[in-house]
Formats: sequence, structure tokens, C-alpha cells
Amino acid sequence: MPVETLNCPMCGAPATNESPRCEHCGARLATVACPSCFGLMFEGSKFCTHCGARAERVAVDNEVSATCPRCGVGMETAKVGETTLQECPKCAGLWVDAASLDRLCAERERQAAVLGISQPGTAPGSGVLEERVRYVPCPVCKCLMNRVNFAGYSNVIVDVCKKHGTWFDRDELRRVIEFIRAGGLDAARRQEVEELQSQKQGLKAPPVGTWSMDGPIRELDFEHHSGISLIADALKLILRD
Repeated sequence: MPVETLNCPMCGAPATNESPRCEHCGARLATVACPSCFGLMFEGSKFCTHCGARAERVAVDNEVSATCPRCGVGMETAKVGETTLQECPKCAGLWVDAASLDRLCAERERQAAVLGISQPGTAPGSGVLEERVRYVPCPVCKCLMNRVNFAGYSNVIVDVCKKHGTWFDRDELRRVIEFIRAGGLDAARRQEVEELQSQKQGLKAPPVGTWSMDGPIRELDFEHHSGISLIADALKLILRD
């Protein structure tokens, strides 16, 4: 949906519905409140400007929130729809634990299949890559997380702690949801199978064949030579009298 121009409720300065904070006074303007696509919603909005779903965000006060791996400030714990997540009030990044993310991805994939909105083969959206890569620590164990292209080719680079969860920078979770709904996970599985089959066929490919170096033609048996012994045989052919 198009970006709307709104006004900051604190100072009245113009702002867009995708701005998490007012550029003039720093007031909080938007939070992740869409239970369907997890898009940012302007404070006071009832419907998501990305997918039209009704806002559904409930603060969870009795949870101990972790520290944002980007900003170092305490995150807010909230339940958006059926998913509990932690959001940074400064950068609008999201921390989702491993179990919740697995459940969310499975639910969105099932919904797309049932509603018939999945479009296998749809090209994933392109994102803006960081000019300077920065590895961030897991909010739970504090170890540096791996940077992973979600599902292998979504073009959404997320920070993952395999044991504890995934960090999504601003708007990345919404882009991942769009990718899943477009049939991205199914396409990624097919691509992986094709790559494995291609590798398998490569391993079964016939030997390179025979070749000659100023002497009798000799066949090198690639199936019964280690890499070292194969190189040694080749050198013997080259250096022999």
C-alpha cells in the first residue's frame, strides 16, 4: 500500500506511517502491531497499511526483556496476534525465539496454501544490503550470530542464533512473511533438491578420459585414485624420459 503522510502526535511534524520515530522530537510513532504480516503500524491506526489486517498488539509486562543487539537498549515484549516477540523501541528491530519462528513460518505457509494465494516461483524481493557488515550478539547467550540469507535465496539477510532465535532488523520480518506467502519456502525446497541432484550427477559423471603427453595414451582412473595419487601419476607422465 502507498506510504501515507501523517503528523506526529507530540509536535505535529509531518511523518510517514512507516517511520518508527519522529525525526523532529524523537517521539515513538509506530510499532509492529499487524498480526498478519508483522508490519509497522502508526500509533492509533486500526488497520495495517500493508495488508489491511486489524491491529492486534498486547504488551506483556511480566516478561523479562533482553537488550537490543543493535542499540543496546531494553526491548519491549509484546504479543502480536498469537506470536510473542521482543521489539526495540529505538530501531524497531525484532527478536523472535526459535520455536515461535518455526511455528509462525509453518502457519503462514499453510494459510497461503489453503487460501490459494501462494505463487510458486515468484522472485523474492530485493533488499538494501549493508555497506558495512556488522555481526551482532544473541540477546540470550551473547555469542555473535550468523548472518543468513533466509531460506537460501529470499534476499532477506537475518541474524541467527541456531539455539535461541533470530534477529530481524526493521521491516525484515514483514518481508520474510511476504516471501513465504509467495511460495518462497516451497521454491527453496525445490531448488535445494535440484542442487543436490545436480551434485549427485556430477559425482557420477564418467572419467575425463584419456590424454597424451608425447607418449602412449594412458587413461587416468578417477574413481580409484585419491587426489594426491592422481597428481603423482600425472607428474610421472610429464617427467618421464
